Amino acid sequence: MHSILTWILNGSLIALAVFIHYETLYTLASYLPRLAPIPPRYRVLLGVFAILIAHAVEIWVFALGYYISIGLDHGALYGMTTSDTLSDCVYVSWIAYTTVGFGDVVASGDLRFLPGLEALTGFVLITWSASFLFIEMQKFWPMSRHLEHRPESRDH
Repeated sequence: MHSILTWILNGSLIALAVFIHYETLYTLASYLPRLAPIPPRYRVLLGVFAILIAHAVEIWVFALGYYISIGLDHGALYGMTTSDTLSDCVYVSWIAYTTVGFGDVVASGDLRFLPGLEALTGFVLITWSASFLFIEMQKFWPMSRHLEHRPESRDH
């Protein structure tokens, strides 16, 4: 029974993180062009900070998933842990989401699937963010419209 609940919880966490990210990027795509009084380069900067906040929220979503799973006795965290379980969950979540994967704290039981799923989700969402920002930079940075590739130039 634990396995089914674990997969439902894991799937729900992934869906929630993707939804948060989608809504963040959709909102940015809608509102950044409307911020005409703000210079284009600062609109891109605003987008970067908004996306960083979205990533932090998504990491906390996964951290709460670890915490709930531990509370439901679906597994535990072992290694260099502290007496503060929530803090350990947040730490593991940051490490998994960013795909750093130090390995100093590991999950056991059914909980051990979540770090891998979170790493895959984090990787996809981080690359989605990079793609989004690249497109926004092309739209808002005027210099990108005036550059031309000159192979004979030594400026590149």
